[in-house]
Amino acid sequence: MNRKGVTYDVGTVTGMNWRPDYHPKIVRRELEIIKRDLHCTAVRITGQDSGRLVVAAEHALQQGLEVWLYPVLWNKRPEQTLVYLVKAAAAAETLYARSPGQLVFVAGGELTLFMQGIVPGRTFMGRLRKAFSGGFVKAGQHNAPLNVYLRKANAAVRQVFHGPVTYASLIWEQVDWSLFDFVGVDHYWAEPIKDRYLDMLKPLFAFGKPVVITEFGFSTTNAPAIGGALALGNVDNRSRFLHMLPLVGQFIRPRLKKIDERDEGMQARRLIDQLALLEGAGVDGAFISTFVFPLNPSDDIPRYDLDRESASLVKSYAGGRHGVTYPDMLWEPKESFKAVAEYYTVH
Repeated sequence: MNRKGVTYDVGTVTGMNWRPDYHPKIVRRELEIIKRDLHCTAVRITGQDSGRLVVAAEHALQQGLEVWLYPVLWNKRPEQTLVYLVKAAAAAETLYARSPGQLVFVAGGELTLFMQGIVPGRTFMGRLRKAFSGGFVKAGQHNAPLNVYLRKANAAVRQVFHGPVTYASLIWEQVDWSLFDFVGVDHYWAEPIKDRYLDMLKPLFAFGKPVVITEFGFSTTNAPAIGGALALGNVDNRSRFLHMLPLVGQFIRPRLKKIDERDEGMQARRLIDQLALLEGAGVDGAFISTFVFPLNPSDDIPRYDLDRESASLVKSYAGGRHGVTYPDMLWEPKESFKAVAEYYTVH
């Protein structure tokens, strides 16, 4: 693969900010590790705040990484999303002008579910239920309005950004790929589709453009792989919300609803198996999701070990605890980190 990648989130916001420990010094150090020790050649930088995105992209480019810049604004109307996207693209243009050939702009992702206005529903979960329970997706009703938006977004972005542009699609979104420079798809391996996982990818190669898996990953358990948005929900968000409240929060710990057995080895094997599968299929690149996810810290007590439900390559620690491998970091590499580093070195 030409692009051996990982996703690095600087602060996606949905209910809460996914990167509460953000600091430019930490970002710089983690991107150095991603390049030097994980042996990535590319990084997909996601998040909502344009300032954070630009800072992280600058550090990544300095490390010699190719940057796929993916500004994320969820659950807004199409017009709001477009204004946000164009502003982010204008900020990305400054970086691209200094590092031509090293930056790709991702003009949104999974918008059928993450943006209002395509599938009925004011919330993500409402749209998810409608998409799969009402026959909406099966009938393909989402494709026309999605492509109307993408044509507008592509034209507006290219007015301010002069590098390559793509979109991170769901496997069942029939995107007009003539608009973009890469075919990008978030494609998780899962038990229900294991026998047709690669067959679902094959139509994307017909467009004559590089096919990149913009997102895939596995939780840190031995539970059957479900994948993507369908795997959400095992962290008790009420306990997480209460934990964040002043005063009362110190008495409440975020917990899991169901306790699956922690299995770092299983996560590592699944990732390597999928990387080999994708490489054999001829994809141009792949981005593992994700590098670090501090909202789901590890814990010795299974009920509070939220990292079991995290697809990250490192396990985060709460309470200011530092790792052993990298004493300056608030996390420790999992078995998957080591396995991916070895695979990326050899392949």
